[in-house]
Amino acid sequence: MNILLVDGYNMIGAWPELKELRDHDLSGARDLLIGMLAEYQSYRGERVIVVFDAYHVRGMERKQQSAKIEVIYTKENETADERIEKLSGELNDVRTKVYVATSDYAQQRVIFAQGAYRISARELYIDIGNARKAIEEDVSERTKKTKASKIQLKEEVRDAFEKWRRGNH
Repeated sequence: MNILLVDGYNMIGAWPELKELRDHDLSGARDLLIGMLAEYQSYRGERVIVVFDAYHVRGMERKQQSAKIEVIYTKENETADERIEKLSGELNDVRTKVYVATSDYAQQRVIFAQGAYRISARELYIDIGNARKAIEEDVSERTKKTKASKIQLKEEVRDAFEKWRRGNH
């Protein structure tokens, strides 16, 4: 099984649409990131954990489930880097590959030492974009197959039948 650990604020600071949103709606940027990761997770099927620093969200440490994404807000005196390093060590074993999404060079060195793999913010952003395109192509292909008829009809006749079938005459 693969596990993807994501440094949430590192991605928000690196991805264009999240970076722009962060400047006036940090909560919205977090929600958008979680949504993007949830779509990615459903396509890839791996376990995804996103970690946010406590200094942006004051209060007690908390974990929550959003879609199938595990969201962790660190304790007040704990950084996301520290939590990710701890998790990568705990979760890494012979049956599990742990990937850490961060562009923080110091953190990359620590996770490499623990046997985890690194994926940069840019690489994850590109991979999520590719997953989104693949999903769109799959949906488009399924839609075409659904519309395919065994009887060859002109497109306007087929559209008229579809409108009639849906009760939109």
